[in-house]
Amino acid sequence: MSFLELAKDRYSVRKFSDKKVEQETLDLILEAGRVAPTAHNNQSQRILVLREAEEMAKLEECSPFRFHPTLALLVCYDKNVSWKREFDNADMGEVDASIVATHMMLEGHQLGIGSTWVAHFDPKAVREHFNLPPHIVPVSILMMGYPREDAKPSRLHADRLEIEKTVFYQKIEG
Repeated sequence: MSFLELAKDRYSVRKFSDKKVEQETLDLILEAGRVAPTAHNNQSQRILVLREAEEMAKLEECSPFRFHPTLALLVCYDKNVSWKREFDNADMGEVDASIVATHMMLEGHQLGIGSTWVAHFDPKAVREHFNLPPHIVPVSILMMGYPREDAKPSRLHADRLEIEKTVFYQKIEG
């Protein structure tokens, strides 16, 4: 499958089977995140692997989204390590974490592992339940696992704006 086919085929899985993700498969997913590009190559991403029942129960207290995955990756960044843009001191940690999460989602899909990116969570509850120090900033929760047989893309999955609505070319006047 080409990369573009992979990107188009991947969808947010909202129904997961009970089958656990094997360690070897998880290792490949985490490796895809490890090799993802980050600002200034500072590699500020910090990933908390959650797969035990008690961890999943804590996770349910942090977000209203409950798709019952067998694995979740709490994608964070270390603000002491993340690169800051010199012009305005903008912190690129959230960008780093997002690139890393995307790489892991796509690698997971290639390996038959479904995922859903959850950004709707209570950061304070995440910090408390998972003992995150102040310099670790949670960005997203990747709920992951094998899709259930009846899992399917949402009705909006293939709805995309025409490229002319999202891509623009700057005209340079002679």
